[in-house]
Amino acid sequence: MNRKLILYIAMSLDGYIAKKDDNIDFLSIVETPDEDYGYSDILKRVDTVIWGRKTFDKVLSFGEGVPHKDKKVYVISKSKTGNESHAEYCGDVVQLIKSLKNQTGKDIYCDGGGEIVYELLKNRLFDRLIISIIPHLVGSGIRLFKDGNIEQELKFKQSTSYSSGLVQVWYDLNH
Repeated sequence: MNRKLILYIAMSLDGYIAKKDDNIDFLSIVETPDEDYGYSDILKRVDTVIWGRKTFDKVLSFGEGVPHKDKKVYVISKSKTGNESHAEYCGDVVQLIKSLKNQTGKDIYCDGGGEIVYELLKNRLFDRLIISIIPHLVGSGIRLFKDGNIEQELKFKQSTSYSSGLVQVWYDLNH
């Protein structure tokens, strides 16, 4: 199968996806009318969404319910099971991704969090990293790339800079 696992995520220039209290307000400094930084294009290429529970809880806090009703949504959680709307809780992200990659379908979109990124990198399951770098220094918090992962070579695909100051980089992973 040729399904790709794509990490599409934003981080501060110093490598944080959230502050210590899970606050992601710094992401709003690049909000620009009619600019989604390629998000809608990514959504057209995927039929499956993977979120960590904290990321999912943050999405739910926006008050619009579970998005992506046209896609299969998995929420990785060590404690929750069952479903919430069309989202399914799942415990083992590595087994889930291995299983999904062996099924037919479009690409798979992953949007954190840090623990999930760590596990998927450690198991060499990502095919592409699309990282939007926010022009902001957070100082401390939740890192996108945790210490202790394995060294991996990346192949540069493209970079795009936007008037908001956001720079987006695309890399493929060599397996």
